[in-house]
Amino acid sequence: MEFEVVTLFPEMFESFLVGSILGKAREAGLIRVFFTNPRDFTSDRHRSVDDAPYGGGVGMVMKPEPIVLAIESAIAARGPAHRILLTPTGTPLTQAKVHSLAAHPRLLLTCGRYEGIDERVRELVIDEELSLGDFVLTGGEVAAMAIVDAVSRYVPGVLGEQESTAEESFSHGLLEYPQYTRPAEFRGHRVPDVLLSGNHERIREWRHEQAMLRTRERRPDLLTKAGEGADS
Repeated sequence: MEFEVVTLFPEMFESFLVGSILGKAREAGLIRVFFTNPRDFTSDRHRSVDDAPYGGGVGMVMKPEPIVLAIESAIAARGPAHRILLTPTGTPLTQAKVHSLAAHPRLLLTCGRYEGIDERVRELVIDEELSLGDFVLTGGEVAAMAIVDAVSRYVPGVLGEQESTAEESFSHGLLEYPQYTRPAEFRGHRVPDVLLSGNHERIREWRHEQAMLRTRERRPDLLTKAGEGADS
């Protein structure tokens, strides 16, 4: 799996890509991450990538030329990719969307900054717009990291047990059931007896019940989307 990241701040990704699972996946060649900086495609001595918005308003807008050229350069250098713009106006990211993104061999993630990006970037070189949720970040880099992390988990070999992606929150439209490990009792709180019973069918039923209960309490909207209803 390959990721192309178009960003003004590639240094933000250094520690993120070195540690833990992603670091091991990169060392094993399971994922590759490339960076392209739009500042490298400017023509003025200040390497300007933003300008005042037409029509007036606060803040600055990212210019189309450096971003479009950066994206085209990355595609020319390493081949076609599904091109994503990370923006608060994009479609909210979901686990189902993450799973579908993992089917692409290459993803190109463009990180916005300032008050926004010239609309012509969307029109010319973007396939899809995504958002982490209904809030605003200072830039798209954190969102790009989230996508790299989430999508990489579906690449075979990245996780020690690939089956774990099938059991976690949102994989079946529900939040994940509670998890426990040793010791069996900690500060007066015991692990539910069913998990110690060895009855795998009953454990499976308990986990589903707990997933339903947790989802109903914390995210009833997920049940509605799944057609379960609040009383199921």
